[in-house]
Amino acid sequence: MIERYTLPEMGNLWTDAYKFKTWLQVEIAVCEAQAELGYIPPEAVAEIKAKANFDPQRILEIEAEVRHDVIAFLTNVNEYVGDAGRYIHLGMTSSDVLDTALALQMVASLDLILQRVGDLIEVIRAKAREHKNTIMIGRSHGIHAEPITFGFKLAGWLAEVLRGQKRLQALRETVAVGQISGAVGTYANIEPRVEALACQKLGLKPDVASTQVISRDIHAEYVQQLALLAASIERFAVEIRNLQKTDVLEVEEFFSKGQKGSSAMPHKRNPIRSERLTGMARMVRSYAVAAVENVALWHERDISHSSVERVMLPDACILTHFMLVEITDLIKNLLVYPENMARNMNCYGGVVFSQKVMLALIEKGLRREDAYAIVQQNAHAAWNQENGNFRELIRNDVRVQELLSPAELDACFDPQQHLSHLNEVYARLDI
Repeated sequence: MIERYTLPEMGNLWTDAYKFKTWLQVEIAVCEAQAELGYIPPEAVAEIKAKANFDPQRILEIEAEVRHDVIAFLTNVNEYVGDAGRYIHLGMTSSDVLDTALALQMVASLDLILQRVGDLIEVIRAKAREHKNTIMIGRSHGIHAEPITFGFKLAGWLAEVLRGQKRLQALRETVAVGQISGAVGTYANIEPRVEALACQKLGLKPDVASTQVISRDIHAEYVQQLALLAASIERFAVEIRNLQKTDVLEVEEFFSKGQKGSSAMPHKRNPIRSERLTGMARMVRSYAVAAVENVALWHERDISHSSVERVMLPDACILTHFMLVEITDLIKNLLVYPENMARNMNCYGGVVFSQKVMLALIEKGLRREDAYAIVQQNAHAAWNQENGNFRELIRNDVRVQELLSPAELDACFDPQQHLSHLNEVYARLDI
């Protein structure tokens, strides 16, 4: 499916061309800062900005010889700039470029993810509003429990995505840090003022105390938050899969004209998108482990983290972005079957209203243990019969007849009483 992904903007952020573009942004920002502080001639910066360019293929050719990506990049840029190129990278170390530029990529990726989170929020909110009063059975342990509405279920999803949005917004501040501190981070060959000015130009904050790299706990938090968002999407997808089972069929993924479900069985309509999302969440989650293992580096730096991040960060960002696009479209076009929800809720003659009957008997003065025993006996009798009818069994129980009138008993089976506080939940979520 990835090759048919029609929203390429996230993938573009992780190309070599975009990476080199951010490297050049960092180098130019540092040159501008150096010039403002009087360390290099302003005319040299003007020449650098006018001439600086790069060729990704040429950089790779040089790297094949020198075995160093930043040196290869600088060599290629200087082929365009000429003599003024001697002021590029002055007093800097490779990680000043790599980590600061990586922060720009991570922030840009997070901005796209936050846009898609916003889209998902609006789609869930609209669907929750539409199905506010669509009554269905709530389940615990996979077993029928008590009535809810499909809108109430969606309200829970909305609350979870809103929490995720807040976490990602806070994360954006955390990861938007750069470093221009030189070898091992001591500023021995470049001033902190240069770092402050350059980071300001790039929309970043200077790292508080970098070594030769920005500490990888920041990057680990980034990937962990993506994994948490992917886990939320997986939760929604798994619920859709469960509700689409043939013997449940309360919702169903939209099945387009001409779509096929099985190479062998023409009748199949499989929840393939939800299953795809479940699998992708496993991938994103696996990167959270790799990100945590990247935190421990030797002394002030090594490059064991680099090879991991070249795979982990593009994959985690692209997968999460794609998952958001998929789940948003899936929920927007989800087929909902209220008649099947009503059918499932009323199997065994309304056995799911057992608690209401028990509470009504208790209100009439019956001990809780005795009320529970009466209701459970009738509920289990209905459950174990082929066409068991709890409502009929409980109505004909003389112990119940002595305490509850027909009208009082009928009131116990009214599903509307389970919706009495729904407005409060919806108000909290601005639905």
